[in-house]
Amino acid sequence: MSPPAQPAARPEPTRVGARGIARLAAPALVVLAAEPLYVLVDTAVVGHLGRIPLAAVAVSGTVMSLAAWFGNLMAYGTTGRAARRFGAGERGAAVAEGVQASWLALSMGVLLIVLAQAGAEPLSSLLAGDPAIADAAAGWLRVASLGAPGLLLAAAGNGWMRGVQDTRRPLFFVLGANVLSAILCPVLVYPVGWGLTGSAVANVIAQTVSGGCFLAALIRETRALRPRPQIILQQLTLGRDLLIRGAAFQACFLSATAVAARFGVAAVGAHQIALQLWFFSALALDAVAIAAQSLVGAALGGGDAAGARDVARRVTIAGGIAGIGFAVLAVAGAGVVPGWFTPDTSVHEQAAIVWPWFVGLMPFAGVVYALDGVLIGAGDIRYLRNLTLGSALLGFLPAIWLAYWLDLGLGGVWAGLGLFILVRFVTTVWRWRSGGWAVLGATR
Repeated sequence: MSPPAQPAARPEPTRVGARGIARLAAPALVVLAAEPLYVLVDTAVVGHLGRIPLAAVAVSGTVMSLAAWFGNLMAYGTTGRAARRFGAGERGAAVAEGVQASWLALSMGVLLIVLAQAGAEPLSSLLAGDPAIADAAAGWLRVASLGAPGLLLAAAGNGWMRGVQDTRRPLFFVLGANVLSAILCPVLVYPVGWGLTGSAVANVIAQTVSGGCFLAALIRETRALRPRPQIILQQLTLGRDLLIRGAAFQACFLSATAVAARFGVAAVGAHQIALQLWFFSALALDAVAIAAQSLVGAALGGGDAAGARDVARRVTIAGGIAGIGFAVLAVAGAGVVPGWFTPDTSVHEQAAIVWPWFVGLMPFAGVVYALDGVLIGAGDIRYLRNLTLGSALLGFLPAIWLAYWLDLGLGGVWAGLGLFILVRFVTTVWRWRSGGWAVLGATR
C-alpha cells in the first residue's frame, strides 16, 4: 500500500538584502540615465549650429520622446510578466514574453516610421509656428524616426532581461550605443558637414545598434521566434493601462506648467527648474522601482508570497531612504542650485517658495515610486491606473486650478503636487499593507 501523499512544502521566503536590491538597481540607474545624458550632449552639439537648429531639435525631439515613452511602458509591462515566469522556474516562458514584446516593438516602430514620414511637415508646423524652424524640424524627424524600431526593440529587451534578473548585458548594450552616438554626433555634424541631419543619423545609428544587440541576445536564448497573437494581445492590454496611467501624469504636469505660466515669467522659470530636478530625482528613484518589479514578480511567480512581501518591505525602505537622501541634498543646495540655471534674482525668489515643497515631498515620493515598482511587478496595473486617474482628476488638477483662481501663486501649484503625492502615498501604502496585490502564480 502506497504511503499517503504528503502536502507540497511551502517555499521558503526569498530574502533579498540591500546588496541584492543594489545589484539590480545600480545597472538600471545607469541605463535610465544614459539617454537623458546623451540628449544633453546632442543638444550642446546642435546648439552651436545656431538658434534655428536648436529650436528644430527641441520641437522634433519632443515628438520622438513619445516613442521613448511608449518604450518605457513596454519595458515595465514586460518585466513584470517575464519575472513571474522566471520565478516559477520557466525561463523559456519568460524569454517568450520578450519574443512577443519584440514583435510588438518592431510593429510599432515601423508604424511610427510611416507616421513620421507622412506627418513630419504638418506636425512640425503645428508645434513650431516659425516656417524655418518647422522645415528644419521636419527634416530631422524624418531621419530620426528611422531609429524607432531599434529604440523599441531595446525597450522590449530591457523588459525581459530585467525579468530574468539580467541587468548587466542591458547596461553594456545601452551605454555602448549611447557612447558611440555621442562620438558620432559631433563628427557627423561638423567635420563630415551634415549639420542637423548628422545629429539625426547619430541617433538612428545608436538606436539601431542597441536594438540589434538586444535582438541578437534574444535569438541566442531561443529559436521559438514566431509571433503569438494571444500573448501580444495580453501585453497590449497591460500596456493600455500603463498608457492611461502615463497620460494622467502628462496631463498633470502640463497643467501645472500652464498654471505656473499664468503667475508670470519668474514663476514659470522657477517651476521649470524645480520640475526638472524632480524628474531627475524620479529617474534615480525609478532604479529602485525596477529592482522591485523584477524581485516581486519572481517571488510571486515562484509561489512565495512571504518572500514577495519581504522584498516589498525592503524596497519600500530603500525608496524612503533614497528620498530622504535627495531631500538632504536639496536642502544643502537651496541657495546654490537655482543659480546654476539662471542669474535672475526674481526666479531665485520664486524658487525659494517652491523649495520647501520640493524637500518635504521627496521622502514620500521615494516610497511611492518604490511601491509603484512593487505593484507593477505584481501585475496590479489596474489598481495603479485607477489610483493615478483618481488622484489626478479628484486631487491634483482641481487643486492647481483652484490655486490659479484664488491667486495662490507657485506655492499653490506645488501644494497641488503635494496633494497628488500624498494621496498616492496613502493609497499605495494601504494597498501594500492589505496584501491584495500578492497574487501567486506564473501568470496573474
